[in-house]
Amino acid sequence: MRRGLGVVVMLAFWVVEAVAQGGAPVVPAVVSDAPPIAVPSGLPVLPEAEQARMDRDLMEIDIAGLQKLYATHKYTVEQVTRWYMGRIARYNGVYRAVQTVDVAGALGTARAEDADKGGKHGALWGVPVVIKANTAVKGLPDTDGWKGFAIAGHEFVAEKDATVVAKLRAAGAVILGITNMPDFAASDTNRSTAFGRTGNAYDVRFSPGGSSGGTVTAVTSNEAMLGTGTDTANSIRMPSGTSSVVGMLPTRGLTSIAGIAPLDWLRDNTGPIARNVSDVAIALGVMAGEDALDFRTIGSSTKVAAGPYTDYLKKDALKGKRFGVPAFVLAAYTVDASGRSNGLRPETRAMLMKAIDELRAAGAEVVIDEKLLPSTFTAMIRKVNTAPYRKDGADQWLAAFGPAEYRSDEAYEKATGAKLPAVFTGLQPTGAAGGRGGAQPAPPPPAQVVLKTDPKAEEIFFGPQRDALAAYNAALEEFKLDGLVYPSAQMPPPDETMPQDGAISGGPHSATGWVNSIGVPAIVVPAGYYESGLPFGLELSARQWKDGDLIGWAYAYEQATKLRRPPALVESGLLKAK
Repeated sequence: MRRGLGVVVMLAFWVVEAVAQGGAPVVPAVVSDAPPIAVPSGLPVLPEAEQARMDRDLMEIDIAGLQKLYATHKYTVEQVTRWYMGRIARYNGVYRAVQTVDVAGALGTARAEDADKGGKHGALWGVPVVIKANTAVKGLPDTDGWKGFAIAGHEFVAEKDATVVAKLRAAGAVILGITNMPDFAASDTNRSTAFGRTGNAYDVRFSPGGSSGGTVTAVTSNEAMLGTGTDTANSIRMPSGTSSVVGMLPTRGLTSIAGIAPLDWLRDNTGPIARNVSDVAIALGVMAGEDALDFRTIGSSTKVAAGPYTDYLKKDALKGKRFGVPAFVLAAYTVDASGRSNGLRPETRAMLMKAIDELRAAGAEVVIDEKLLPSTFTAMIRKVNTAPYRKDGADQWLAAFGPAEYRSDEAYEKATGAKLPAVFTGLQPTGAAGGRGGAQPAPPPPAQVVLKTDPKAEEIFFGPQRDALAAYNAALEEFKLDGLVYPSAQMPPPDETMPQDGAISGGPHSATGWVNSIGVPAIVVPAGYYESGLPFGLELSARQWKDGDLIGWAYAYEQATKLRRPPALVESGLLKAK
């Protein structure tokens, strides 16, 4: 009975939509009973007694605390690495957060670091991390959540690291492995045709959100110290909120997306996910920097805040600051004919108001005004059109980071006999002409062009983006605000074992994609729990390049409230891996 219900949950909802307005719909993914990638097994875990003894020191530890243990020689890097592998071995069969464990690579790094008796180490020396499955890690499967990149004999195995992964390695991080994600990162939940469904660590029946759901479940359940996420419309922030972790979306251009499979490369971004703000500050400092492979990063070193991000970790950082709540976020909850709504649920509104009281208690002012970024602002956001450039981004990614067998869509088809989906080609998929319920025909996909040579790029993308960013900055000026605050999702995490509003949920949904369209930074911090025990996340945004200030505000809120608590994990459950 449990096995069958798990399959029904996975099959009942699997229509992936393009995120960019006006973009062609993604090819629907068919979820099989047995995804091609199996749960990692045979991990080199510690003896049970040693694992339990280390639990007392390592559970919920932060980077500074871990490195103190190394400095006093209480534990070796290899011991800590194997402790985290022990956690994966114990819980991953239920929650399915980790798609691939790089046993040889992680232990090789750990042993090399233990043998290094030299001088100063990098900021992440000995820190076990996980990487989202759309981000290239040399020698490991870069599935992008899709079974088409996991075909036996034709797997997408990265030949070099993505830029941010290379930076993590250089800082001493131990790459444990790869986390699960939904196909192409194009879903608000975390179901993958390559690896299956990831459950919420606070209740496996519920969604952790997508598309960084694998990373947030791994980090919140102490299967890794920190991890990477990517975000096109909410995919770092919304799942971080569902899982009581801190997720950072940097100013676009602060971190490089080179080596990350694109969903919509002009809105894609990457950043760190950790259990506390301090670790996010350290990881962001490592991941940031200019990269010739990502034009948005060029010149960023002249724009970033002075000093390391850890300099902003001050408990009084909220005092005297002034925030606003966007009016469009507070829209009442309604359900449209398709059964979907991004409106704010009443229980989420209540959690937001409680968090606002906590911000005020920490010394901040919070403004709620119906004139602050009303629905006219979201209309401006919709004019930022990236749809004609999707193939351009995918072509650049495949050419630079694809496996030798296929570095173009044509080469992929020749190698596998199948076509790449519309998310990479921008083309209308076969059989996808119908709209919702088949009632209306889908609009034809836009002609695909190269951004650098498109004479309409200013009209289509750059101009509307500047206009929307100017409207955002003008609102902050008009209301004399330092930033904005709002929920990271418009609803609690949904139960995926039964229909919600008449269908298996594809959520939780959020109203935060506008951040990506204008490239401003945002951060999510744990902000309490619903009556169900599932987490609520508070999101804050700031002006471009004010990432340090944003980290400071989140830290002050975190320290004033100390609301995070780890989940109570189970070793068997309704949706246990088959």
